[in-house]
Amino acid sequence: MAAPTGSAAAFAGMIDLASEALGGVALVANDEFFAGKENLLKPGRGILDPDRFVPTGKWTDGWESRRRRQPGHDWCVIKLGLPGVIRGVDVDTNHFLGNAPSYISVDGANSAEGPWTEIVPRGPIAPGSQNLFGSTSTKAWSHVRLNMYPDGGIARFRVYGEVSVKPKAGEALDLAALTNGGRAVACSDMFFSSMTNLIMPGRGVHMGDGWETKRRRGPGHDWAIIRLAAPGRVQKLEIDTRHFMGNYPDTASVDALYAPGELVDALTWFNFEWREILPKQKTQADTQHVFEKEVLDIGPVSHVRLNIHPDGGVKRFRVYGKIEG
Repeated sequence: MAAPTGSAAAFAGMIDLASEALGGVALVANDEFFAGKENLLKPGRGILDPDRFVPTGKWTDGWESRRRRQPGHDWCVIKLGLPGVIRGVDVDTNHFLGNAPSYISVDGANSAEGPWTEIVPRGPIAPGSQNLFGSTSTKAWSHVRLNMYPDGGIARFRVYGEVSVKPKAGEALDLAALTNGGRAVACSDMFFSSMTNLIMPGRGVHMGDGWETKRRRGPGHDWAIIRLAAPGRVQKLEIDTRHFMGNYPDTASVDALYAPGELVDALTWFNFEWREILPKQKTQADTQHVFEKEVLDIGPVSHVRLNIHPDGGVKRFRVYGKIEG
């Protein structure tokens, strides 16, 4: 029987592969009498409205089945937004106090029909809590099945892991994109919002859907490091400040290095030799800045560092190029 990991830090820096923003979809559940399966993948932890009722009973912000009166258990099949190696899950029973399940387990598959492989063994669930479980599976999966025993309600479900996408050599694409296998690995600060937002699909929906640092009161500047999906030659860069009006950076620049397979994180980044590929450029509010002729060709690179001077917010960062090697 699995036991909760106990700390959200266990999944720090990992991607929610089931996120709606990445295309995750709750496909089918055996029972959703009180509340729909689609709520599992929504942002946040779910809300409580004690005075709201619907024809089936109390309104709840999550997936909730009816009370089971026969043997068996309830389940929901979810198509991940991106296939990946699953490192753990968060089964959040926020606001589900007298109606949370007693146990859960999670299965993985590469189609909605299976065959299914258990990746998180059956483990106990606490009401009104984020229940975190690790997975030892090393395979990539495209679908998961959340099982709850015997019935009840779950507010949100997160599937943390690493994207498993293999771009082909010679292919031209956004080398930094999460959907292609890019990953935000380190940054100087992300007080207001996550560095991972830089490489998410689309242009976002509001100011919170970007990377924003606190106001810098000392010397220096803020930065974020992206490990590219594969080493490649950078041909074009895009720095998008959409929705950042009074808090966009004054200027931005980009450095890069070639260190495939190396750990480049917040503790080790200064051990590497970075070379400039975009000299410092003036930026503007709410603008999609595109740089092509300004980009310096230094050969194939595996990591890029976006520098913002002195601080501020950037919505998206695109690194267009061709995979080499």
